Amino acid sequence: MSDEGALKFARYAYPPNELGYCGPDGAHEMLAPGAVAEIERRARLFDGAWAYLEFLAGVLGTDDPLSTPVVEAYWIGSDLLAAVDPAALVDHLTVAFDGQVGGTWRESAARARAHHSYQVFEVYPWAAMLLRGLPPGPAVSVLDRCRIRSGEVSEIDGERVVVRSSLLTWDGDSLTPSSPQVEGARWSVGGRSLLSQPAVGDTVALHWDWVCDVLTPDQADRIQRIEATQRSAVGLCGQA
Repeated sequence: MSDEGALKFARYAYPPNELGYCGPDGAHEMLAPGAVAEIERRARLFDGAWAYLEFLAGVLGTDDPLSTPVVEAYWIGSDLLAAVDPAALVDHLTVAFDGQVGGTWRESAARARAHHSYQVFEVYPWAAMLLRGLPPGPAVSVLDRCRIRSGEVSEIDGERVVVRSSLLTWDGDSLTPSSPQVEGARWSVGGRSLLSQPAVGDTVALHWDWVCDVLTPDQADRIQRIEATQRSAVGLCGQA
């Protein structure tokens, strides 16, 4: 499997794994020097992400679900997503996610997308709760933190950075990004990281409270456009 792709997977998968939300115990093992083989082993235990990576690998015609193009398509987005048959993806997930309830994914055969934003807004139950008019509770915060979002680094403080990024806000009808807000994020812990220290002015990918990657303008734009399309498709953009 691709070392580069495995490391890229880990950069985005580590934050929720560290919090205990997905993947096996022992997230810190992915940060150990030379941990590519361990990352490859652990990646298969991320039941959600791995289902998409396997599917995308089939679309690409490779037997490597951790190839860089596959990992890039899932976390960030790429032209590979346009080759995905939505109905075939839902059929694949019906098997992979057997017994999983909640969300709107079972009714999404016309719009399903092999991208993390689809997992967040259609497979997880939080967006469906908002659509049903239930009290928002933690839903907005979880959706905001779980999605991949972009931000600009404005300050560096050791293993932490200050970034300006847009947060999701809910007005009872629409879930929309706010104007840029200041927040803190980590890029390293205990001297270990999967990327080099970002620089002031960098546009970075954020997942929960971690910096996952430094983005090109095209990558940042893809993340924002794909998420906006996903929120609209599921009905989270109000009546406009």
